[in-house]
Amino acid sequence: MAQLTQDYKDRVYAGVLGKVIGVYLGRPFEGWPYEYIQKQLGDIDYYVHDKLDVPLIVTDDDITGTFTFLRALEDHGNNPDLTAREIGQSWLNYLIREKTILWWGGLGNSTEHTAYIRLVNGIDAPRSGSMELNGKVVAEQIGAQIFIDGWAMVSPGDPDQAVRFAEAAARVSHDGEAVYGAKVLTAMESMAFVERDIQKLIDLGLSYIPSDSVIARMISDLREWHAKESDWRVTRELLAATYGYDKYGGNCHMVPNHGLIIHSLLHGEGDFSETLKIVNTCGWDTDCNSGNVGCLMGILVGVEGIDAGMNKGLDWRGPVADRLYVPTADGDRGISDCVREAGHIIDMGHALSGEAAFRPKNGAQFHFTFPGSVQGFQVQMGEGEISNVELEDSRVLKLVAKQDSRIGSPVFIPSKEIGERFEKRGYALLASPRLFPGQTVEVGANGSDASVYFAYYGEDDEVGYIEVPLEISGTTTLQVPNSPGPIFELGIVFHKDSSLILDFIKWSGAPKFAAERPKHKGTMWRKAWVNAVDELVGWSEMFRVIQNDGLGMISQGTQDWQDYTVHADVTPHLAKRAGLAIRTQGLTRFYGLLVTAEGAVQLIRKNHDETVLAEASFDWSFGETLNMSLTAKGDQLTASINGAQVLEATDSTLKGGAVGIVIEEGRSATNKVTVEPVS
Repeated sequence: MAQLTQDYKDRVYAGVLGKVIGVYLGRPFEGWPYEYIQKQLGDIDYYVHDKLDVPLIVTDDDITGTFTFLRALEDHGNNPDLTAREIGQSWLNYLIREKTILWWGGLGNSTEHTAYIRLVNGIDAPRSGSMELNGKVVAEQIGAQIFIDGWAMVSPGDPDQAVRFAEAAARVSHDGEAVYGAKVLTAMESMAFVERDIQKLIDLGLSYIPSDSVIARMISDLREWHAKESDWRVTRELLAATYGYDKYGGNCHMVPNHGLIIHSLLHGEGDFSETLKIVNTCGWDTDCNSGNVGCLMGILVGVEGIDAGMNKGLDWRGPVADRLYVPTADGDRGISDCVREAGHIIDMGHALSGEAAFRPKNGAQFHFTFPGSVQGFQVQMGEGEISNVELEDSRVLKLVAKQDSRIGSPVFIPSKEIGERFEKRGYALLASPRLFPGQTVEVGANGSDASVYFAYYGEDDEVGYIEVPLEISGTTTLQVPNSPGPIFELGIVFHKDSSLILDFIKWSGAPKFAAERPKHKGTMWRKAWVNAVDELVGWSEMFRVIQNDGLGMISQGTQDWQDYTVHADVTPHLAKRAGLAIRTQGLTRFYGLLVTAEGAVQLIRKNHDETVLAEASFDWSFGETLNMSLTAKGDQLTASINGAQVLEATDSTLKGGAVGIVIEEGRSATNKVTVEPVS
């Protein structure tokens, strides 16, 4: 059991920051060789997205996979003996086929897609990623390495545990040298919590892999070249000549890219900015390599080491403002930030170490606990300044703004244009709003002449605002008001030139709202539902959901929702099963009320595997509209159809989650969904 260091929490936050900064830095020119980078951009010593006319904050497999696959640990009770099979189960829960996380390049071309197909077809991990099944070239691509940072961060100073987790995760999709590279890097990141010497970290990493492996031989060569030559450009040429892309098959092999990571760490000599400059300027899989290097260096040097770039005029954190996206079948985490993701990692690290849960400021979603953290808060309109300051042993945001200025943070897709742009680039931003009408919001603030504002999309996707005045000091408690469309931003609006201390914002409780198709032409109401079906169309109905094989679902909501009722009309036209879901946490974690083509009604629990909690005969026919209701209160589940109770059950596995419309192998239609708290 790892003993947590005193600065564990801050170092995890720095690791998450480093990962995100590294990915955003390398993403715009991913795949470029060194020579082309030099010709077009020169040395990569700062963000270049604006030069290439691409956004800085993007959906990306490196970020989403890292913070999603790690959730297998908490989903399986923070078990230190977590297996590859269990991590594979989480792939099937969170991945939406050909929409989220992976490069969906096809069988035998994309390593992760190949592994996903194996998993869907009932081949469990680790065989799903084995060289025996998928071949040497496919099995040894880079993906085993790019997703492993979280396993190190839940195992500070415990490389044995970190490597055990990372190997299990890597073998879901990879084998051979790819797994060796992942183990080396994970051991180094774990030990970086307690050891600053890069050479000692490399020694440790090597102790976990065979000495005659290609990875081990390459690292030995890199260290020898570095000892003789201090110019990283010279040793880069040696690496390219000896272990370059031309020596290995596939689209993005592990060996050359792992070599660039070790190369940059050696020549970077413990400097965050210099190390990132080297690994990005060297080219190849820049966002992957830079993300891993950024995480390791963030853990190693902490927030202070990242901010040391300010001495060179390099503000790594300001443009990012902690923002990141994690689109999966669980829309709760689609819109996220570095503090939120660090909090989940810290919580898992605490559980593994026997420590209390991490719940700063009584579980507030926005708490600004870490030095410099802003959790996505930016000046959205007008003029203002934001700073994270320490006040009475607590960190808070100090907001200074002109009259009518708005300072806020996204709680849903920040703009229609962003959502459309990400869909075109291959990684869609699928997310649920985080905040809904009827929930209770608490705002801890000290200031005057300011209000909380909720920005929403209207029926034509126009932006509207609802404002609720703040108390001059202390905590303002309010209920989220009704809005014509999904709420996408939460913040503070200033009614005069002034300053304000924002301590926290917390929301809780089940919502109360009805979802119907608007009369106008807006689309953001539809994007507020996470689309995990083969086809989602609207004809005369609000939703027509179509699934060609297996089980599909559209969902909306967050894990803050616990005790509530969902009502919906469900009209199966052709389906093996169709109905509602409640406390949904992905595609294979939910409670469902389903009617079957065989004339039965079921109350089921999906927790990777399926359990029928209750079942009864039920006379219905295709084309018939069924008014279905499903209630969760504590461990009690109650189901009704057409006003009559049909089933009930007791189960305590899933504590909270979204609502969903479920379809299995067929088609169904729904016109209205209502959610309300259980009194």
